[in-house]
Amino acid sequence: MDDLLPFFEAEHFGSSKENISGNPLQIGQKIYTAIAGIHDFEDAEIIIIGCGERRGSEQNKTYSTGLDKIRKELYKMYHWHKDIKILDAGNIMEGASVGDTKSVLRIVLEEIHQAGKIAIVLGGSQDLTLQQYEVFKNAQKTIHAAVIDGKIDLEERENISDEGFLMDMLTSEPNFVRHFSLLGFESYYTNPKMLETLDKLRFDCFRLGNVREKIEEMEPVLRDCDLVSIDLNVLRYSEASFLTDASPNGLFSDELCLLTRYAGMSTKLSSLGIYGYEAENDFHNQGAKVIAQMLWYFIDGHFIRKNESSLSNDQNFIEFNLEISGYPVKFLKSKKSNRWWMQLVDKTFVSCSYKDYLLAANEGIPDRWLRAQERVV
Repeated sequence: MDDLLPFFEAEHFGSSKENISGNPLQIGQKIYTAIAGIHDFEDAEIIIIGCGERRGSEQNKTYSTGLDKIRKELYKMYHWHKDIKILDAGNIMEGASVGDTKSVLRIVLEEIHQAGKIAIVLGGSQDLTLQQYEVFKNAQKTIHAAVIDGKIDLEERENISDEGFLMDMLTSEPNFVRHFSLLGFESYYTNPKMLETLDKLRFDCFRLGNVREKIEEMEPVLRDCDLVSIDLNVLRYSEASFLTDASPNGLFSDELCLLTRYAGMSTKLSSLGIYGYEAENDFHNQGAKVIAQMLWYFIDGHFIRKNESSLSNDQNFIEFNLEISGYPVKFLKSKKSNRWWMQLVDKTFVSCSYKDYLLAANEGIPDRWLRAQERVV
């Protein structure tokens, strides 16, 4: 990654001994830092990148210079899974134009993807999700993507923005989004026509209330994702007073941490973005602490991912054979993680939950199976 270092700010948070001092078991003592000659890119599994580009939310919005607040809180935390190697690449420099910054971010993400690593982007406005997606698009790889957000960012705008980036992501040609899921939207902020459009495409949208009431059912949704993008405005204002556009309703911070853990558990995910942090309003570093805890839970989820068996390894799964609508369907339960998968008519497997198995065992048709089967057809 030495050839990418010129794209990053020269001053790295980890270059100060004061910032990485502390207990030998804390993350600040364990994390690799991308400083010339003092990093190990090859060994790293997860690579953290800061990109403070916010002109996608407001044309005159300044570049965020406060992402190191997140690092300050992250480095204090204890690293429970010593076998998981993390590299902090630092913050990408601001480009002369928003397009310049985005081009650099895409180049960096492509390098990480080609190396088989997991990239975590700390933003910045959520339109940077398109740079996450373009990595897969340029590689012509079809993906499952998920966005955790209180709103549907499908507004038609002249320029790409954080309120309309999904229009470009889901409708551009050629398109490589095989499936898309939206988690946490609030109905009163949502144009019903947009929901109808997404439903016609057989995409899945989960209202805030459904996510909160059945949050464990979101794990199979995120388990099949290659890309996840999180807008911090999905948090309620009482949990995120540093956000000027947060809603009175929304997720609690522990719920968002759990969803981030689910994302880390995905065996397919290679790109995570966390967007919308307003460091200048985070007077007591509560927002930085929330994001740092989200990162900690993502790493914890990744530990489960690393220890999960391949579906082809029959010895590590319990098999159950049922029928759905006259079709023989095989359910698999992992002996290691207790997670479930179910088979479609074409013999491929999709993630599911224990509730899906119980419904099928009682001669019902799991909605998750039906929707997945419709997409196959």
